[in-house]
Amino acid sequence: MIQFETPPFRPPSEACSLLVRATRNCSWNRCAFCYGVHWGRNKLEFRPIEDIKQDILNMKALADEITSWAEQNGYQDQVERVANSNGVPWLTDEGVKTAFIGDSDSLIMKTPDLQEVVEFMHQTFPTLERITSYARAKTVLRKTPEELAQLRQAGLTRLHLGLETGDDELLEFIDKGATAEEMIDAGKRVREAGMSLSEYVILGMGGQDKWEQHARGTARVLNAIDPDFIRVRTLIVFPGTPIQDSIERGEFRQISVEGVLREERLLIELLEVNSEFVSDHVSNYLPINGKLPQAKPEMLEQIDAVLATTAASSRPILRREEHP
Repeated sequence: MIQFETPPFRPPSEACSLLVRATRNCSWNRCAFCYGVHWGRNKLEFRPIEDIKQDILNMKALADEITSWAEQNGYQDQVERVANSNGVPWLTDEGVKTAFIGDSDSLIMKTPDLQEVVEFMHQTFPTLERITSYARAKTVLRKTPEELAQLRQAGLTRLHLGLETGDDELLEFIDKGATAEEMIDAGKRVREAGMSLSEYVILGMGGQDKWEQHARGTARVLNAIDPDFIRVRTLIVFPGTPIQDSIERGEFRQISVEGVLREERLLIELLEVNSEFVSDHVSNYLPINGKLPQAKPEMLEQIDAVLATTAASSRPILRREEHP
């Protein structure tokens, strides 16, 4: 049986990507909202490079096995269909196109080690067009511009950074481990290295009392970075997290559905970026998506229409839905 280790989570946009586990757990482990498998329990682990390479070779063996079966049984033009039927969403008719390196902050690896993994992935799967990874702002800032450019040259094409909020008070409250200015510097450094950049924002992070400063501070940071993607998700409070403790102590008051939408509206209104705004998470109340600035009027109208409906009705009409 072909076996390999994969990350326990990945960005929604990497749902059909080859998943390679280079590190285990998180390098920070302190974010107040984090529901992760590892929150507060497990320490960062660096997997041996040879183990990572062997996993990649095992994935290649699986891809070859599926492709060979398809060709032998008259499905040579339906490899992707066969692969999906066998729980392998990362294999297409043209080979493996995208890959994600996990867990939470693979950029923390030594640059030569990460470069070796990325290059080996491209060598093993020459059809790869995109390799991505999560990264922390502080980790990005520990890399020199030359190191980031070196990784981009090796084939690391996109980084996913958790901004969450651009307000310094809230960043401290959630123990994010970086300031707003550090978030800006890290985002700019990724862009200058030639990598694609996804910045993540948590709607509702300001609660009832600080929603406006959350939206304004976040818009300021995003405007300064101008990332390729702005990906939003709504705060979900999980048992055992520090933010739940803050709620129980009365220090944090969660915002209503309408409040989240008003916050999102203000954020979009203040954005002056050339970014794809994406609602691609199960927590999102509305599928607000579009290329900014062109789609801004339509996005605001979509939110306004729902807010007008909720204002005219005492019954809740929204529920969380998962959007592709």
